[in-house]
Amino acid sequence: MDILNIQGITKQYPKFRLDNVRFRVPGGSVVGFIGENGAGKTTTLKAALNLIRPDSGKVEYFGKDVRTLSEREKAGIGMVLDDVCLPDSVKVREISPILSGLIPTWDGERFSELTAAFSLPPDSAVGALSKGMKMKAGLAAALSHRANLLLLDEATSGLDPVARDEVLDLLYAFVKDENHAVLMSSHIVEDLEKICDYVVFIHEGRIVFEKSADQLREEFALFKGSDEQLRALPPGAVIRIRRTPFSLSALVNRKAAGTRFPLERASLDDIMLFYIKGESR
Repeated sequence: MDILNIQGITKQYPKFRLDNVRFRVPGGSVVGFIGENGAGKTTTLKAALNLIRPDSGKVEYFGKDVRTLSEREKAGIGMVLDDVCLPDSVKVREISPILSGLIPTWDGERFSELTAAFSLPPDSAVGALSKGMKMKAGLAAALSHRANLLLLDEATSGLDPVARDEVLDLLYAFVKDENHAVLMSSHIVEDLEKICDYVVFIHEGRIVFEKSADQLREEFALFKGSDEQLRALPPGAVIRIRRTPFSLSALVNRKAAGTRFPLERASLDDIMLFYIKGESR
C-alpha cells in the first residue's frame, strides 16, 4: 500500500525546472530523499503538501489527490520543513493550545510527552531557541496530531548525535505501523543509511533513481586503481569516474564488475558525489 504517490509532477520556474518527478512512499517505510542543494527536494515536498501547484502531474495521499483532501485528511500529513513554521513570538507551552484549535486530530498529551522528552523549555519563545531546539519543537508538533505520513526536510540538522539518534528511534517506532510512513530529506546521509528502507535521488530537478536500501548495497561499489585496471573492467561495469592528480576511482555496478579487482562499499555520499561530480567512462 502506497501512502504517498508522486506521479510525474513538473513545475517550471525562471531558472529551475522540476521535471517529471515520480516515486512512491509505501506504508511502513522510511524513504530517504537525497540530492544537492537546489536539486528540487524542498519543491517536491511542498508539492506533496499542496503548498505549490505543479504545472502537470499529481500527488496522491492514500490514493486521493492532495488537492481534494478534507481538513481532517490534511491533518494526516505531518511536516517539518527546514524553516520550521512556528511563530518566533510563541512560547513552547503555547504551541499546543494554538494548534489544538487548528488541527482536528491534535493530541495535547502526546505533545507534552515529546516536549519533555526533547527537554524543550516551556517558557522559552520559539525565536529564542537554537536551530536544533526549533527542529525538536517542529518534530514534536508533527508527531502530535495522529499523522500517517511525516514529511521531513533536514529535520535532524542542527541536532547533536544523541538527539539525532532519539529522533531516528522515534521515526523507527512510528513506521512499525504499516499505515505510517516517512519521507525524509537530509544532508546527514549517515542518518538515512541507518533508517531508510528506500532512497530516492534527485539531481537538477530529475529523479536519478529510486531504489531499496538492499538494492543500493548490492548494486553499487567503489573501485580504486590504475587506468590499466579500469580498462580491464567489463563493459557496462563503470558508472562514473573521478580523477585527481594522485588517484583514480570509479563508481561501478558490483555484479557487472565481477571479482577480478577488490571493491569497496559505496556510501550514499559516494554515490551522490560520483553522479554529480564524476565523469562518464
